[in-house]
Amino acid sequence: MDAKKDFVADCLFCRIAAGEIPSKIIYQDEDVLAFLDIQPQAKYHILLIPRRHVANSLNDLEQEDDQVIFKILLTARNIARELGIDQSGYRLVANTGRDAGQSVFHLHFHLLGGASLGLFGTPAGYVDNAE
Repeated sequence: MDAKKDFVADCLFCRIAAGEIPSKIIYQDEDVLAFLDIQPQAKYHILLIPRRHVANSLNDLEQEDDQVIFKILLTARNIARELGIDQSGYRLVANTGRDAGQSVFHLHFHLLGGASLGLFGTPAGYVDNAE
C-alpha cells in the first residue's frame, strides 16, 4: 500500500478522521486528530494521528512531513497539560512495525498517563545473549 495518500479506504484511522467511524474526539484541527483509544492501557490513553495518511509508520516519513509531526508533538504536550499530567509524567509512543505491536498502519502516537506507568518490560521470549 502506498503510504502517501490523503485517504486510504481500508485504513481504520483514515475512516475515523473522515468521520465514517465514530470516536470520542479529544482534539481536532485541519491536520491532527486526537481521540480516546477503545482499549485503554492507562487511565488516559489517547491516540494522535495526522488526518491525512502521510505514512504507514515512522519508517515512511519524509522531510515534507516535519510540520505535521511537530504539530502532533505539540498537541500531545497540550493535551497532557489539559489532563494535568504534564508534571507527573506521561508517555508518548509510536509503535513501528508488527514486532513493536503496531496494528493499524496509519502513523499514530499513543499518549498514556494518569498513573505510574512503570518501566518498559522485557519482550516475551527475549534472551539476552550479550557477553
